[in-house]
Amino acid sequence: MKMFVSERRDRIMEILQEKKRVTVKELASEMRVSEATLRTDFNMMEKMGMLKRTHGGAILDEEKPGQEPETSFDVRQKKNIEEKVKIAMKALELIKPKQCLLLDASSTALELAKQLKKLSMRLTIVTTGLHTALELKENPNLIVIMVGGVVTSQSSSIEGTLGIELLDSINIDMMFTSASGFTIENGLEDFNLYEVALKKEIAKRATNIIALVDSSKLGKSSSASFARLEDVDKLITDAPLDHDVIKEALAAQVDVLSTAEPASISTKA
Repeated sequence: MKMFVSERRDRIMEILQEKKRVTVKELASEMRVSEATLRTDFNMMEKMGMLKRTHGGAILDEEKPGQEPETSFDVRQKKNIEEKVKIAMKALELIKPKQCLLLDASSTALELAKQLKKLSMRLTIVTTGLHTALELKENPNLIVIMVGGVVTSQSSSIEGTLGIELLDSINIDMMFTSASGFTIENGLEDFNLYEVALKKEIAKRATNIIALVDSSKLGKSSSASFARLEDVDKLITDAPLDHDVIKEALAAQVDVLSTAEPASISTKA
C-alpha cells in the first residue's frame, strides 16, 4: 500500500530510532519505495533537524553536548510550577472570545489549559497534548480538537506529521508553545524530534506564536529548532527584563511579557 509523505517519514524515524543508522538501499527494500524518493526525504528531514545525512544513508541526530536528556511529562510537570502558573495567567490576558488557539503538549501549556477550563468564554482549542485535552473537555464552552499522530509514554503528546491535513483546514489565531530551550541563535528548541517536526508545521500555520518560557530554559539549546527568533510574536517569561537573553530578544523586536515586572507588562525595543 502506498504511503503518504508524512507516513513515510514517520516510518523512517521509527526505523532510525530502532537502528540508529540506515542506508538508502536497505530502507528502499524494507519500505518498498525508490531510492530517489528516500534521498528526497532524507534531504528534507535533515533540514528539519530530524536526522543527519551520511554517505549512502542517514543516522539519527543524537543528543548534542551539554543537552539534558528528555524527562517524563510527570517529572517536568512538577518543575518550576509556580513560575509556570504565573506565565499561564499572563498568557490568559491575550485571549479573546471566539478565537482558535493551539496549545502544545508542554507542562506550561497544561497550566494555561487549567485556567481556560474555568472560563465561560467560547473558544476552539486545538492541542497535541493528551493531558491538555482531558483537562479542557469538561467545559461545554470549549470545542477541543486533537491533532492526529503517534502517542508516546514519555511526553504524553501527539507526535509526527500525520495530522497536517487537519491543520490545513483550521485557522489558528495563536499558538501557545513552550520548549526545552530558547536561544537567540535558534529560537525555540526541543529535544523530541517527532514533536519538533509537528511543531514546525503548526508554527507555519499559526497567525501568532506565543512562547511560554520560564527562566530555566533561557539560553539553553536542544536537539532542533521549530521556530526562529524572528517567528516569535510574544515571549512570556518569569525572567526580569534585564536578563541577557531577554535583552537580546527585545533588541530583535520580540514583544516580551515578564511576570517578574508587572508594571511593565509589554516591552518592545
